[in-house]
Amino acid sequence: MLSPAPLLNDLARGPEGGSGHWVHTEDGLRLRLGLWPNGSKGTVLIFPGRTEYIEKYGGAAAALAQAGYSSLAIDWRGQGLSDRLLSDRLIGHVHRFSDYQRDVQTLMAAARALDLPKPYFLLAHSMGGCIALRALIQKLAVQAVSFSAPMWGILFHPPAKRALAWGLSSLLYPFKWAEMRAPGTSVGSHLQEVSFEENQLSCDPQMFEMMRHQLQKLPDCALGGPSLRWLNEALRETLSLHRHAAPNHPSLCFVGGLETIVDPKRIHQRMARWPGASLKLVPQAKHEFIMERQEIRTEFFRETIAHFNRHHPSA
Repeated sequence: MLSPAPLLNDLARGPEGGSGHWVHTEDGLRLRLGLWPNGSKGTVLIFPGRTEYIEKYGGAAAALAQAGYSSLAIDWRGQGLSDRLLSDRLIGHVHRFSDYQRDVQTLMAAARALDLPKPYFLLAHSMGGCIALRALIQKLAVQAVSFSAPMWGILFHPPAKRALAWGLSSLLYPFKWAEMRAPGTSVGSHLQEVSFEENQLSCDPQMFEMMRHQLQKLPDCALGGPSLRWLNEALRETLSLHRHAAPNHPSLCFVGGLETIVDPKRIHQRMARWPGASLKLVPQAKHEFIMERQEIRTEFFRETIAHFNRHHPSA
């Protein structure tokens, strides 16, 4: 059942008519959705990354609305204003990565209940790209997908930390200690702990400040580093997906030449094994394409919308 939820649409810079909705998963969690019903051409389902929240995608909804598409975004379990899973709400946590598929099912049920225009398309960023790939393998009913820096592998600095992450998170997985924040990760939001020059997200100072401003106005949406259990689940899920054949969906994927969060090698390997898929390498982009410099954002949405239009049933 849907009920009204807060959505700061002015802060989100979303198109007029945006609204928030509470929904409940089959395992009893309350999630928040953001809806921008601004187009009859179809609906784009927005899968955000780890630490994100629906207001961050108001600009994406505005770009999609200009092309005739409605948008529906989600706060995943454990982040945004959806139910947090630990008493320390700043630790990003999930019990099983497969639990995110419950959130996907809840989102799809809400899209049907809201009678949103079909067909559905998918825009997925970072961790949302990992969740999306699993959902596509499980036959998610969308026409086409656009990925922004998908988390199909995690980049470690230095690379030797990967073995330590696997070992420590596996050792503590069965115990309460797995709920501890992974060593070396931030206590609070990355945006609030680093300067623009140090940030790993965007090369655009204005967009960087806009993200910081959003979190100042939405302190309950802040999220720090992940738990050891989240880390172990993410490592297992990305490895499992790496070994899986590509789904049968038209795919477009963007990765930045300055990427330092997700593993570009895994992205290149996946896209090389995805028949008909297109990979766009943007040399001067960091992690967040929708928060990058204006020319990068414009090109991202131009190509994403053209991709959706090509694969629309009316094309």
